[in-house]
Amino acid sequence: MRNLPFPLVIICLLSIKACCPLPTTSGATGTYPRGHGLVTDPYYDYEDTTSSAVSSSPKGTLQRCDYDRCRERQIPCRELSASTGCLCPGFTLSDQAPGEPILKSVSLNGSVVVVQWCEPLSYVTSYIVTVGGQERQKFGRDQRSGTAGKIDNIAEVCVVAVNEAGQSDGSCMMYQPTDNSLPLTAGLIGGSLGFLLLLLLAVLLWRRRRQRKYEASVSMMNTAEAQ
Repeated sequence: MRNLPFPLVIICLLSIKACCPLPTTSGATGTYPRGHGLVTDPYYDYEDTTSSAVSSSPKGTLQRCDYDRCRERQIPCRELSASTGCLCPGFTLSDQAPGEPILKSVSLNGSVVVVQWCEPLSYVTSYIVTVGGQERQKFGRDQRSGTAGKIDNIAEVCVVAVNEAGQSDGSCMMYQPTDNSLPLTAGLIGGSLGFLLLLLLAVLLWRRRRQRKYEASVSMMNTAEAQ
């Protein structure tokens, strides 16, 4: 190599580089192992860290699990992922306190108040519903609704997610009872007016019939006198 001209050395080096290209980084999203810091898709199996590749469809696109965080009593997403290879949202694990659930509605159903919520992106073992800061009911991890019993006054209703590491902040709404006395009062007034109208009609019919009897008796007396 010492006796070779310098331009020939440069040409040899360029030839070697062309024959052996340097490795490049793939730009495909979701092709890294689960748990790898470079995964950019928000959906991945948050508990399975042993697999070396993310599942994909025949076309190479990632498949999300048919999982609705607001749907009640459905198969847990991790079980769907284990059986079908689909991808779950990025849930936090059991060693972290859960995130705040999403309280959807607080409504009156018959004589009790019904609360509906959505699951947070966290590992959850149970839910607690509070009324006015006091625990009212506790529900299982697969439930997304439940009754809070009777609430007679204006109160703050909250739902809290719980696991072994702690509990979330409460997702809350103000509940204001409806005034049930107004329809009852209107019904009583309407019934009373109807009864009075019927009574008045009965009195008018009675007087009408009495008047006819009187006119008939007077007519008979006048006929008798004329004879």
